[in-house]
Amino acid sequence: MSSSPVKVGLLGLGVVGGGTWKVLARNAQEIARRAGRNIEIVAVAVRDVPKARQMVGEDVLVTRDAFEVVRHPDIDIVVELIGGDTLAHDLVMEAIQQGKHVVTANKALLAKHGNEVFAAAHAKGVMVAFEAAVAGGIPIIKAIREGLSANRIQWLAGIINGTTNYILSEMRMKGLSFAEALADAQRLGYAEADPTFDIEGVDAAHKLTLLASLAFGIPVQFDKAYTEGISNLASEDIDHAERLGYRIKLLGITRRRETGIELRVHPALVPMERLLANVEGAMNAVQVYGDAVGGTLYYGQGAGELPTASAVVADLVDVTRLLAADPEHRVPHLAFQPDAMDDIPILPMSEVLSSYYLRLRVEDRPGVLADLARILADCEISIGSMFQEPHSVNDADIIFLSHQAREGAVDLAMEKIRTLPFVKSEVTRLRVENLL
Repeated sequence: MSSSPVKVGLLGLGVVGGGTWKVLARNAQEIARRAGRNIEIVAVAVRDVPKARQMVGEDVLVTRDAFEVVRHPDIDIVVELIGGDTLAHDLVMEAIQQGKHVVTANKALLAKHGNEVFAAAHAKGVMVAFEAAVAGGIPIIKAIREGLSANRIQWLAGIINGTTNYILSEMRMKGLSFAEALADAQRLGYAEADPTFDIEGVDAAHKLTLLASLAFGIPVQFDKAYTEGISNLASEDIDHAERLGYRIKLLGITRRRETGIELRVHPALVPMERLLANVEGAMNAVQVYGDAVGGTLYYGQGAGELPTASAVVADLVDVTRLLAADPEHRVPHLAFQPDAMDDIPILPMSEVLSSYYLRLRVEDRPGVLADLARILADCEISIGSMFQEPHSVNDADIIFLSHQAREGAVDLAMEKIRTLPFVKSEVTRLRVENLL
């Protein structure tokens, strides 16, 4: 074991930063045995210096100036945990220019600026490690980048936002409305005061963008990800899904097709017998299908102080092990060699193939089902099953489950259905993912 410690500068000492400090302190000996050297935090950048000083003691540099840490000549690795994609971007780029390795949990930064960040790091011969950016304590980055490197990955699908999974679980199990379940999540600290990024699928799309790049060797393309959240999801659809043998989950899905890559986040009906359908509460899970290994599933806590800190420290160990390695022989940031990345197109949502759940309210009179079935047939949408539920004396709800169809064809069918005189509501459309 080397006698000289690896020196770390920590940007941010909030939930994850504090957890990182605790894990390094608590498991110092075990971590050193794995890494081959001691790993020591020698500088911290924070807003509240007195509070930080109480945690880290007198031997650590504590400053409000994050650039002082980034430019500190003794620091080998900068850990960025401040979040956002403005100041964090400048700090990470400066750290790279200073020749320092970077560990980050910042999925928004990498989803938006990952191509720039990784190119700069490659040119400078430094590493950017980001296990904590996706699915908290689940080692999904390492699994795809290294453990599954023999495979041509066909698809992956994940519950990668704990807030929305908690809300959907509460809506299903307790019969709560979306608003009630969100308020409960905020009270328990699972949801932020402004939950927009979580409930509208943006957070999951950031993470999915990185997973797609790792799975298929394509550039980071967050701006091409289709994103749909759960804020408009009705309790009755959760009930109907249950009756039909499904559960509704907010999924991030990326799939290789002959014509391109699907990259999408949205609520989906998942068959109850699938493992992903049974992931409840704030837990995360990612299923990856490779041509050699088949299906694999990764499950665990996707957020929180210590689970995310576990991933940060694991990255510190990885970087420490490879400090002396030739940069050309390290594991590539996005799993594929930089000069072998493939610019496969991201498919527009209109070209995505899925099965569909359609619900609408209609006048309960003869000929209605025939007219609806005719429109679906004209749009080349095959009906798998259908049921009707009375709503009032004169109205009924009709629910269709389709076989696989092109999204653009479903859009056209919905437009035609809206014009029918007996239709009393908007058409609710949810995708059905059998994960096969």
